Amino acid sequence: MRTFGLWSVLFLVGVVAVAALDLDEDSDKRHHPRLLDELSPKKPQSKNAEQEQTIKYWRDQAKATVEQLVKKKENTNRAKNVIMFLGDGMSIATVAMARVYAGGEEKPLFFEEFPYIGMAKTYCVDYQVADSACTATAYLTGVKANYETIGVNAHVQVQDCHAARNRSTHTTSIAQWAMDAGKDAGIVTTTRVTHASPAGVYAHTSYRDWENDFYVKEDGCTSEQVDDIAHQLVYGETAPKLRVILGGGRREFLDRQTGVDPETGNGGYRSDGRNLIDEWLKNGPVGENRTFVWKRSELMAVDPLRTDRLLGMFEPSHCAYNLDRVNKGLDEEPTLSEMVDKATDMLSLNPNGFFLFVEGGRIDHAHHDNRAKLALDETVEFDKAIEFARKKFSEEDTLIVVTSDHSHSVSYAGYPRRGNDIFGTAGTGRDGLPYMTISYANGPGHKKHVDKNTGTRMDVREMDRSKDNFDFPAMVPKDSETHGGEDVAVYASGPWSHLFAGSFEQNVIPHMMGYAACIGAGMHALAFGLVHGSLNDDYDSDKRHHPRLRDELSPKSQPKNAEQEQTIKYWRDQAKATVERLVKKKENTNTAKNVIMFLGDGMSIATEAKRNHCSSRNSRTSECRRRTA
Repeated sequence: MRTFGLWSVLFLVGVVAVAALDLDEDSDKRHHPRLLDELSPKKPQSKNAEQEQTIKYWRDQAKATVEQLVKKKENTNRAKNVIMFLGDGMSIATVAMARVYAGGEEKPLFFEEFPYIGMAKTYCVDYQVADSACTATAYLTGVKANYETIGVNAHVQVQDCHAARNRSTHTTSIAQWAMDAGKDAGIVTTTRVTHASPAGVYAHTSYRDWENDFYVKEDGCTSEQVDDIAHQLVYGETAPKLRVILGGGRREFLDRQTGVDPETGNGGYRSDGRNLIDEWLKNGPVGENRTFVWKRSELMAVDPLRTDRLLGMFEPSHCAYNLDRVNKGLDEEPTLSEMVDKATDMLSLNPNGFFLFVEGGRIDHAHHDNRAKLALDETVEFDKAIEFARKKFSEEDTLIVVTSDHSHSVSYAGYPRRGNDIFGTAGTGRDGLPYMTISYANGPGHKKHVDKNTGTRMDVREMDRSKDNFDFPAMVPKDSETHGGEDVAVYASGPWSHLFAGSFEQNVIPHMMGYAACIGAGMHALAFGLVHGSLNDDYDSDKRHHPRLRDELSPKSQPKNAEQEQTIKYWRDQAKATVERLVKKKENTNTAKNVIMFLGDGMSIATEAKRNHCSSRNSRTSECRRRTA
């Protein structure tokens, strides 16, 4: 009986083992299916197709890369100039797709070849997934803040009519640090100059949408309580001293009734009867030559030697998408590169150097509308402006930093063959219909790709996908696609660019730039106390893209350092510790006796970002306990 029992156990174990093997085999076949070629070209279509089939090609490529890395030297010169390029919503997936759109999978964008790359964590103090307001506060002033607030610490709650008036809550930007050190500073953007990202250079507000006085009043506050962002551009502490401001947004400066836009003849969005463009022109000291331009020909005619301050706004709202500019013949709309060229011509006249903030802001808007073709084209235009600036200024004295403020829910997925159209299909679903290489987790594209009566997917082959404004598919229906919460890449070239390596909080970025230039928080080996206050397309699209968030879907649990995170000091101290650690970092050139390589199969940036959230911020929540059990 004992022998029989043993064989019974062995038999049962064997059955279970065989079943487990069958299950594993089934899952393997599901996870890694044989790919159907009917939707893809039959052969790889890369430019180096023949060479890529050889061992030598890849070994030579790797050898050249390693040689380049070994020869890389740290540049510890003082940065005379600092240019920060911000691709709004430029996720890592966006960069990868733009690479294919521009030249192929193997052809990097210009900024991807910068010598140092890091990863920045983008969350706000109160939300896991950030917006462009709290992130602008982080990467421009060095302090994390609440969702939808700009230039204030996290003691200030969104839409508080009074809190932002308290100067002790104000966080000053690296542009102000630069000007305090005798440098000049400026802004170039493809959005309105009062939009969230550029406003981070100069504004202090509890609500990003308060770009004009009408919006302030609409939300129940008064002009006596709140200085709208356009008003701060003219009369605030920082913006009037900026040497150049270029972008869009004339409507925020003109009255609804009495204002007359120079291009359209329409009124603006203000309700106070003021023309803030005229007031800006008159606000300088006696003898200062201020110039306002609203079209490309005027911009090109500006003589920096005869212009003390320049304000250019080329649209009533945001600047046009590049594809619209080209296809619709908008010849009086300057390119981002042209704006950067004129801005740097102006700023370069200061022998002490300058800080320039440049935003490719419409990447974000296109993603919100699920219009991936527009988003990728804006990314390529953004890359052209970076290449122009890098070639114009020496790496010996000019630090250029390229990053994004947050990610998006866009996905680059499926199994398309090499050379496949990035805007094409990548395979077939279980419903027998093709799916696209690019799709979104949510957004307005849902209704264009799902039959409202049956709830089934529609055949993308029957759609006109050639249009620039084609809506790509989205899983969850929403009026506007949401941001993503994973880390964003930071690329750096020039003095002290080696600091921008590894993983760090987003608010450390301006402190590293400041250290490189010896300004503000980076001056005299991290004398953070020198920073002021360091211790003491239309309205509807904006509402869709950045809606007020309902809290019933958000957990009430707080991060472990909730109280400290509301202060300026907490984030400045965190940044100081990070920069000190990076500065002290030494290269290890020993021969490696042992090499251990860890591979997290399929561990995307989003996967790692979610793991960090569970392990460090809300580990007490039941959601995280279930996930890690």
